[in-house]
Amino acid sequence: MLTLHLAVAVLNLFSAVVGTEEEPIQTAADGKDELPNAKDLGVKVHTTFPQAEIFGVKLVNGQATQAQLTFTNTEAHPINVAFIGGALWGPDAKTKGETSVIVRNLTSTRYHVPVPAGEEAILNYNFATELHPQELRLTIQSILTSDAGMIYTLNAFNETVHIVEPDASLFDPQLIFLYLMLLSLFSGSCYFIYNTWISTFFPQKRRGGKGGERAKKSSGGSKKVDPADQVAVVGADGPAVTSGARAYDESWIPQHHLQRPESKRSKSSSARPKTPKTP
Repeated sequence: MLTLHLAVAVLNLFSAVVGTEEEPIQTAADGKDELPNAKDLGVKVHTTFPQAEIFGVKLVNGQATQAQLTFTNTEAHPINVAFIGGALWGPDAKTKGETSVIVRNLTSTRYHVPVPAGEEAILNYNFATELHPQELRLTIQSILTSDAGMIYTLNAFNETVHIVEPDASLFDPQLIFLYLMLLSLFSGSCYFIYNTWISTFFPQKRRGGKGGERAKKSSGGSKKVDPADQVAVVGADGPAVTSGARAYDESWIPQHHLQRPESKRSKSSSARPKTPKTP
């Protein structure tokens, strides 16, 4: 176990290797590390990306990328994996791509995992990116410490990767909301265009009509309406027509209700018998 001052020293030295966002250090890109390189040690590391495709490593924006580091210790004494970190490098526009500059420093993770002599250890290093789609060079480095207190750097990965955007899904809530908004705007535009220009080319249908016309429509125009049989309807826009045919059964109605009462004529004074005059 490292003491407190040694852990702080390792953290400061590791920051000097991979650089910081405020003051990036470019010595790692030039292959000149300030710490002793572990190439003289019997420690090897192999880095793989379980989610990588056959066309290369793709870093998807907003999604965690997992790198799997396998450390193999062939030394006679154990080695401790203290830190793992990385950075994304891009060409320098000022020097026309001759040198590289740090575009983004990745997360530095503390492990302190011992690797016994003659054995291996598998560690997962996770990081995420939020950059424009482009091609950058990914470097992953690890800090190793020995029982003697020596600190070493070990390059784990140094290749070109692709920064890509996540694949769009049809069930994405943002896309569904966008589809609904576009559909509403399209429907409203079509309704406005129809009422403003298209509807004026079609003749307007008149509602109803005169009573004779409505009766003619109800009878299908097959039966002529006698003007004597027309009955005026109060409140209508014209005299409504009713035919002489009755649309109900009169067999169940009493006869005295069917017979209309005759009006009694009042006898006038001229109809009274004259009384003979007496001589």
